[in-house]
Amino acid sequence: MEVVIVPDAMAGGELIAEALAALLRRKPDALLGVATGSTPLPIYQALAAQVQAGSVDASRARICQLDEYVGLPAGHPESYRSVVLREVVEPLGLGADSFLGPDGAAEDVRGACEAYDRALHEAGGVDLQLLGIGTDGHIGFNEPCSSLASRTRIKTLTQQTRKDNARFFGSLDEVPHHVITQGIGTILEARHLVLLATGAGKADAVARAVEGPLAALVPASALQLHPHATVVVDEAAAARLKLADYFRATYAAKPHWQGI
Repeated sequence: MEVVIVPDAMAGGELIAEALAALLRRKPDALLGVATGSTPLPIYQALAAQVQAGSVDASRARICQLDEYVGLPAGHPESYRSVVLREVVEPLGLGADSFLGPDGAAEDVRGACEAYDRALHEAGGVDLQLLGIGTDGHIGFNEPCSSLASRTRIKTLTQQTRKDNARFFGSLDEVPHHVITQGIGTILEARHLVLLATGAGKADAVARAVEGPLAALVPASALQLHPHATVVVDEAAAARLKLADYFRATYAAKPHWQGI
């Protein structure tokens, strides 16, 4: 696992956007896994700016979701399908046919989970999966004590996660109780995992994921198992890392050709 400490959220967004751009230059039809929420917005804004400036061609890129609420009606503005289309697909100038996501409105939710896992495999697998981290260490909607071998499935949200997400809805009562999420085992199949965390509120979760033991209690610690995982954190989110100075030194000495 590589840990990169950046000054702020904007710097993290620009760094990761450049990694995405470099991937698209190497593999124009790459399948990019995206996360939702406020943390990754600087990534999408920086990548869209590169596309608009002509420094990278994203016209053949494919986008896939990490997770989705269960039970929201089609077209609901806070369904993750709507959010990804609005914040990623449209700014990159892509069409809806470039997009893969689970059907959170399906009558057969279990079947929808299995279908999405198959779709990712049939698409050739995720080339780079973006991740955030919850204050309790969750990734995707894999809440604490999720199986480290889990596949795409339905999960029940904790009350804390629902409270964290209530800011996107009119009230806590409007936040769904269930979601479809890529499982940890599914996530670990991506060729490159990139987690971005910003703010002091994420410092404890980051330290437990990066420097703590591998444990289902901290789902993000599963990144320790991946051969190509990158954790990008701002100074506030890095505040509890015991090896912060080492991480800074190794990144400063890293050969340019390695990228992230």
